[in-house]
Amino acid sequence: MPEGRVAVVIEDEPDIRALLAEVLEEAGFDVHTAGTGLDGIELVRRVDPVVTTLDVSMPGMDGFETAKRIRAFSSTYLLMLTARSEEIDALLGLQSGADDYVIKPFRPRELRARVEAMMRRPRSVRAETSAAGVSRSADGSGWLDHRGLRAHPEMRMATADDAPVELTRSEFEILIELLDAGQRVISKADLALVLRGERGMPSDFVSDHDARAIEVHVANLRRKLGDSSARPRWIETVRGVGYRLTT
Repeated sequence: MPEGRVAVVIEDEPDIRALLAEVLEEAGFDVHTAGTGLDGIELVRRVDPVVTTLDVSMPGMDGFETAKRIRAFSSTYLLMLTARSEEIDALLGLQSGADDYVIKPFRPRELRARVEAMMRRPRSVRAETSAAGVSRSADGSGWLDHRGLRAHPEMRMATADDAPVELTRSEFEILIELLDAGQRVISKADLALVLRGERGMPSDFVSDHDARAIEVHVANLRRKLGDSSARPRWIETVRGVGYRLTT
């Protein structure tokens, strides 16, 4: 088993919990399971998994609150699971710090593909305060800058008007793509492929729920930046296409 491939499954239904554990074990993970949110939080704290699957609808502490508490101390990749009738809950789960979601009933191949795609992203959660720097285009320092919105891809740091901004992995990757593209429009499909580690693949590989997840990530990014979709300072929507930096 590759070093560091530890996973935690938090699921209250025993049959689904066993299936998730089996799928992840076949993918080469050392799997630990929990039946409640509280037990799952302590398990994540104890074993420090690289991947955690988390059910949205659990008795007691639900998946949203569990995700928030886990994200407060762990950089584990969080994959939310939700019933088809609760897909909107999965999108809300992205606001709680989840990296991606899968709709029940899921196919084992899809679950494995999403886990592997998540693991191709840097395992970093917080964007911290930058050191003094200037735009990458100005002096080659690596900083990207747009009207006071700055980010450094390698150092995983971002600031808005010199104030630190805390971003999830997905939000940070989207910010970097937009800053790097300048005035060029980036489609939702292209952003979804970037987050899945499949840059350059045909856009028909992107599902509707991937596109909706991008909308939620961008909405969360704007909220953290204090930006407005109606009167954007930094990120504007190109209806029917995607997003770009403001002119």
